[in-house]
Amino acid sequence: MDIGLNLGQAESKLENAMKIATAAYPLDVFDHWDQYVSKLTGWVKEAAGQGADLLVFPEYAAMELATLAGMNAAGDLEQSMHAVSERLPDADALHAKLATQFDVHILAGSAPSFHAPRPENGRPVNRTRLFTPQGGIGVQDKQIMTRFEAEVWDVVPGNALQIFDTALGKIGVLICYDSEFPLLGRALSQADIIVVPSVTEAASGYWRVRIGAMARALENQCITVMSSIVGGADWNDALGSTIGAGGVFCPPDRGFPETGVLAVGELNVAGWTYAEVDLAQIAEVRADGVVLNRRDWDAQIGRDAAVTNTSLQ
Repeated sequence: MDIGLNLGQAESKLENAMKIATAAYPLDVFDHWDQYVSKLTGWVKEAAGQGADLLVFPEYAAMELATLAGMNAAGDLEQSMHAVSERLPDADALHAKLATQFDVHILAGSAPSFHAPRPENGRPVNRTRLFTPQGGIGVQDKQIMTRFEAEVWDVVPGNALQIFDTALGKIGVLICYDSEFPLLGRALSQADIIVVPSVTEAASGYWRVRIGAMARALENQCITVMSSIVGGADWNDALGSTIGAGGVFCPPDRGFPETGVLAVGELNVAGWTYAEVDLAQIAEVRADGVVLNRRDWDAQIGRDAAVTNTSLQ
């Protein structure tokens, strides 16, 4: 894991306070590139107009780019992945432009990518990118594939986990299923914010990711941010039906809501969910919280190996 990868950190005008916008994002069908430009620009402009500093789009949000190659390509899993990957350079240029234009940090919707760096077997990774107003670009790939990704799409794990050092603080990324694994979360324990872009096809999937995101906020005493694809995309078997909502979570400790929920959107309603975050509160609970989960993580090591089976029959 690369700790503290600098993405053009500048003196923060925010000090410790910021506003986060996380998307419940519907996928659309496009006939022309300008339609995608208009959609993405509108979403970014809306969040920036509400004072947001960090915008988080969902896992596989870039799949709508496949429709630009025609509906036959968009409806075929392998062709759609290649079609999206081919559009990524243009999409990245657009995200970079918008991040600078609106003075925001943007986590772009993830995409299957055949671009380098990638594994030698030539299969795609599930990749998201973080854009800063200063022109920095960070790349994070998914670590653990779901069964569908591994067995049907043949998407493979990509680069190592990273922590991006930005003007907003230290940001890590756990893409959807990755958020359900505590050791991946622990690897990002130096992050102030962990973003969790997701796409889930059922309520059970939404709750698995949400519970994972909330658990990582508890263990690391940090902020976690979940984004979701919402609505239908019947032109693609993998994304035909989805359910989700945006959410921003925190440690249920001093200065934060007792529920561990800073904000959560309504299920399957498209739009932004916003939350005000003060990283000074994170530093405070890490140093002197009612509990110190992050500090006490190592106290469990060894105790798991000491478990014995005791019969009470």
